[in-house]
Amino acid sequence: MSEEKKSNNVTNYGADNITVLEGLEAVRKRPAMYIGDIGVRGLHHLVYEVVDNSIDEALAGYCNDIKVAILPDNSIRVEDNGRGIPVELHKKENRSALEVVLTVLHAGGKFDKNSYKVSGGLHGVGVSCVNALSSLLQVYVHRDGKEYHQEYSIGIPKFPVKEVGKSEKRGTIVQFKPDDTIFTHTEYNYETLAARMRELAYLNRGIRITITDERETNDDGSFKGESFFSEGGLKEFVAYLDKTRQPLVPEPVFMEGGKDNVIVEVAFQYNDTFVENIHSYVNNINTIEGGTHVSGFRRALTRVFKNYAVKNDLFKNLKFEISGDDFREGITCIVSVKVPEPQFEGQTKTKLGNGEVQGIVESVVGDVLGYYLEEHPKEAKIIINKVILAATARHAARKARELVQRKSVLSGSGLPGKLSDCSERDPGACEVYLVEGDSAGGTAKQGRDRRFQAILPLRGKILNVEKAMEHKIYENEEIKNIFTALGVSKGTEEDEKALNTKSLRYHKVIIMCDADVDGSHITTLILTFFFRHMKELIEKGHIFIAAPPLYLVKKGKQFEYCWNEEQRLAAVKRLAGEGKEDSVNIQRYKGLGEMNAEQLWETTMDPERRTLRQVTIENAAEADHIFSMLMGDEVPPRREFIETHAKYAKIDV
Repeated sequence: MSEEKKSNNVTNYGADNITVLEGLEAVRKRPAMYIGDIGVRGLHHLVYEVVDNSIDEALAGYCNDIKVAILPDNSIRVEDNGRGIPVELHKKENRSALEVVLTVLHAGGKFDKNSYKVSGGLHGVGVSCVNALSSLLQVYVHRDGKEYHQEYSIGIPKFPVKEVGKSEKRGTIVQFKPDDTIFTHTEYNYETLAARMRELAYLNRGIRITITDERETNDDGSFKGESFFSEGGLKEFVAYLDKTRQPLVPEPVFMEGGKDNVIVEVAFQYNDTFVENIHSYVNNINTIEGGTHVSGFRRALTRVFKNYAVKNDLFKNLKFEISGDDFREGITCIVSVKVPEPQFEGQTKTKLGNGEVQGIVESVVGDVLGYYLEEHPKEAKIIINKVILAATARHAARKARELVQRKSVLSGSGLPGKLSDCSERDPGACEVYLVEGDSAGGTAKQGRDRRFQAILPLRGKILNVEKAMEHKIYENEEIKNIFTALGVSKGTEEDEKALNTKSLRYHKVIIMCDADVDGSHITTLILTFFFRHMKELIEKGHIFIAAPPLYLVKKGKQFEYCWNEEQRLAAVKRLAGEGKEDSVNIQRYKGLGEMNAEQLWETTMDPERRTLRQVTIENAAEADHIFSMLMGDEVPPRREFIETHAKYAKIDV
């Protein structure tokens, strides 16, 4: 876009471009309707809503630098170098356009097609929702050589927009403090925000996004932080995700194009693993349920590769029918589309429904991929050989899977002998503990409530599925037991790899391992299995991790359980009272087997007192990267990760 055209649009972007759809009432009454929940997820969503405004300016071509800061009191500051939110009078509302944007739900330039062709954000509730849920919000606008300021409390302006000085800068600064009377959790997680900023930088090449955490300083006195900038965009994103995998071709394949204001970008790379990793985005939002853009990519991939292989007689020795799944095994792919008016469907409203997008994506991918294969015959042959291997392995996996599922049917109840089931038959009221080792399993069986709690002991470390072919997974005894105990099966008429959860026997699946290094490793192995082969259970909120206490602090008949170091220190002080702290006895639990049944019940299994951590996937691409790094073959990235995060870990000596 030329500079001359930009300056004309800056002039045209004024108060009249701000369209008002509805008021702000009910946001504070029903916040979960607008931001998902009032816990950790909703808290972080506030940041994303503000950053989305800056990204919109970037997509329109007026912003290339965004700064996010977590301040010492857990408030957030977001600054950009965009055009600055308009401040002049809004004719319909008879007040400043800035105040309208910040106090009226669904008011903003993104609803006016002349201001933004495409805008990010899933719910589109905007910064006004953030304002309503903040005890304090301040906004500074640098525009037309001047600086403007306004302040709000729970969405109510403290004073009208005022000019506070001259400015050579341009852009908007929003600083807000989430309302602790609304949110159950008000401490921001740096890693969560940094992962999203990294993702946005890859999805929008050429934009620098910096995040700093002013709660923590480095050795040199500077604040902890990172700066993300990507020239290669999706190609660099795929390379980042595949950093710990062995690629089959020298570099990712990239394609872009579009039609009718729909912009398509796709990058993919094949690696030596056996899992399909397709991550899709619409207007920067992760569409975890896929949609028409993913369908378009899959159709083009299958069609073009199949035609090329047939034309070059590469399937002549294959004894099995080729499936679409075979073309996607070992692929890491990002499909990103920008759509002017996206229609979202699905349970979580993260599935793209626009029918026209499928054809546009299929056309773009088909044209570029066909050209790529003709120009790169060596790479094409390597990928086709991978597809043939996948088809052979899929055939073996299907036989192994059918054998497991057939045995379940033939053996009556089909339940594993090691499972101690519960008497309740309503899955919604039932929970199963996957317990590390027979000894702890025995203690858990004695301590549980038999009415609704089932126990499945797992012997040793289950198979590392990150490095195993699928048929090997179904041959593993512990994994077979998990499948049969849960009552789920793999494969439907539409999708051979889909998980059928209609017969799920427990709506809470709780991983309970020792609180030591080995226990953490086993938990990670089990989570890797669920993420790669039963991801639907995570997405539907069925997977939990139990949190057994680390310490028992005791003095005489008085005692307290503690889950972290801070609680232990506080308990020692409380129980010591006026006396010496060395009069207090501290027991460090390294294994579940060190507790008796009554202790295990009251600390870890009693629904009234236990702590369960629900496993969620906030960022599927980042989760993919971390699992492949932790459980893959590459040692240096794993060592780097452990060294970076070592200060957050508790080491058992």
